[in-house]
Amino acid sequence: MTKVSIILGSKSDLPVAEKAMNILKKFEVPFDINVASAHRTPHRVEELVEGSDADVFIAIAGLSAALPGVIASFTVKPVIGVPVSGEINYDSLLSIVQMPPGIPVAAVGMNRGDNAAILAVEIMALTDVGLRDKLLAYRKEQADKVIADSDKLNAELAA
Repeated sequence: MTKVSIILGSKSDLPVAEKAMNILKKFEVPFDINVASAHRTPHRVEELVEGSDADVFIAIAGLSAALPGVIASFTVKPVIGVPVSGEINYDSLLSIVQMPPGIPVAAVGMNRGDNAAILAVEIMALTDVGLRDKLLAYRKEQADKVIADSDKLNAELAA
C-alpha cells in the first residue's frame, strides 16, 4: 500500500499540511503526520524517517527550513519540501531548493501543501495504476472547471 509521511517543523505549519492532507484524502492515499524539528529534535526526525514505511515524505517547514534536507539525509526515498512563508519569505524557499549535490529535495511553491501532495501521488502513480487513473480523472476535473469558468465568464459578459 502506498503511503505518505508528512512531517511538520512545528505545529504552526498545520494550515499548510491541511492542504496536503485534503489532497491525499481525495486520492485515498494513507498518510501519517508528525511534528519534528530539524534543529530542536533531530533524533526524533531520524527515528521517524528510519522507522517509516512511507513511499514519499512531505516536509513542511519555515524559517531556515532544514527539515526536508535532514529527512533526505536519512532516506533514499523521495522528499518533497514545502516552504512556509513568514516574515522573510525567501529564507525557507532557498533553504529547500539550494540543497548540496547528492542529497536532492523536490520543492513546491510557498505554502503549496496541495501541490506537494499531488507530486507525491504522481510519484507513487508510477507503480500504482489505480492512482494513475485517479490522477487522470483529477486532471480532467481541473480542466472541466477551467472551461466552465470560461463559459460562465463569457455568459456574464454577454448579458
